Amino acid sequence: MDIKTQKKNSSKKMNQKKIEQAVRLLLEGVGEDPERPGLKGTPQRVARMMEDILGGTQTDPVKDLEVFQDERHDEMVMIRNIPLYSFCEHHLLPFAGVAHVAYIPKEGRIIGLSKIARLVDTLARRLQVQERLTKQVADILNATLNPLGVMVVIEAEHLCMSMRGIKKPKAVTITSAVRGSFRTNPATRAEAMMLLKGGFPSGKET
Repeated sequence: MDIKTQKKNSSKKMNQKKIEQAVRLLLEGVGEDPERPGLKGTPQRVARMMEDILGGTQTDPVKDLEVFQDERHDEMVMIRNIPLYSFCEHHLLPFAGVAHVAYIPKEGRIIGLSKIARLVDTLARRLQVQERLTKQVADILNATLNPLGVMVVIEAEHLCMSMRGIKKPKAVTITSAVRGSFRTNPATRAEAMMLLKGGFPSGKET
């Protein structure tokens, strides 16, 4: 899904009534009584929850990415362990983990650190697959900043693996997307991976 498609999707509105009807049908489908006391308000509660956890569907992920000019900075910028919670589109079960995002500015173009975390959050709060989420974060940063390079790594546990199917709790899926110098320069990629793991490249300890 490209950036233009992302913007188009952000104009769509959630239909609370349809969500409530769908939840009611689901409860009936699994043999429950939607009118029993514990479930009577569940369709409305789920509809409100969906508006929150899938709210990224109505948000343009690009609109808040303000680029600043700082000619003094041309070294790698990395944010590790950005928490993320998303919803797998295959089984409608959550997956959760962390994102690590790095980029190397070109001609002093930088972006606020909180904006990177917001971008991850916006893209995560929609029906997703981890591979696409990783690629989207990298592609949007690459298109917005035109940096020398971008690298995005996501580590997540998927409940569709943990509580159903293969039933392997604690299994972690790791995906990455690299652009520019992170792809073409092995030394740059190695430095980023060392920083991601909490180390420092030789000669750069503080």
